[in-house]
Amino acid sequence: MRKIGIYGKGGIGKSTTTQNMASAMAYSFGKKVMIHGCDPKADATRMILGGKPQDTVLDTLRELGEENVTLDKVVKKGFLGILGVESGGPEPGVGCAGRGIITAIDLMESLGGYPEDLDFLFYDVLGDVVCGGFAMPMRQGKAQEIYIVTSGEMMAVYAANNICKGLVKYAARTGIRLGGIICNSRKVDKELELMEEFCDRLGTKLIHFVPRDNIVQKAEFNKKTVIEFDPECKQAHEYEKLAENIINNEDFVIPKPIMKMDELEALVVKYGIIG
Repeated sequence: MRKIGIYGKGGIGKSTTTQNMASAMAYSFGKKVMIHGCDPKADATRMILGGKPQDTVLDTLRELGEENVTLDKVVKKGFLGILGVESGGPEPGVGCAGRGIITAIDLMESLGGYPEDLDFLFYDVLGDVVCGGFAMPMRQGKAQEIYIVTSGEMMAVYAANNICKGLVKYAARTGIRLGGIICNSRKVDKELELMEEFCDRLGTKLIHFVPRDNIVQKAEFNKKTVIEFDPECKQAHEYEKLAENIINNEDFVIPKPIMKMDELEALVVKYGIIG
């Protein structure tokens, strides 16, 4: 089983990318996949499950108590047998969502919630590495590979670089490595060229450049991934390529993040001003 953490700036499209990629793995490559959502919004499995609300681990824990939490209450099976579980979060204004991730993953492990015959287990993690709790999949070696979803926008690149800084802190102790960058395109100027140079600076590779296409939103409105909604469309083939690149990836590195903010800004501005 390959255990993969998907990170990136909040709102960059991590959950959309992960669900579409997971669907492609199951549909086109016959892989057994599970997604563990590590975001209090609990939306990392929504399209996989056809829009059905997911009872989160933390809600179930609060309602029933730890001794009464069972896998059938928190793990659901969706499109092509893809499994989904959501950590959830604390009550609004109370507690730490990062600690909730730790609690949920530990409980899933104690229940044997990650089947041994899985090919891929994805941790879909909230936003930037803002605290130790959200960094848990890399901090405690729960994930073996990290992929960062970003775009050519300044704050998305900033978040990706910050995540690399966090990864470097834990790499020696846990063996965690960066598998590469996934660009979820926002159609900004010279986006591909920026991503290629950014990856080169980090010492990693661009796993795939996912073009922007409105069919992604159309599929979401229908509570489906693109593969389920229209498996022959161009965007479905893009997600197939992304899935294939991750399946075949053997290039894992300790990244070399850009340490100075002005240097990072200069990189982004360089491509923003090219006509």
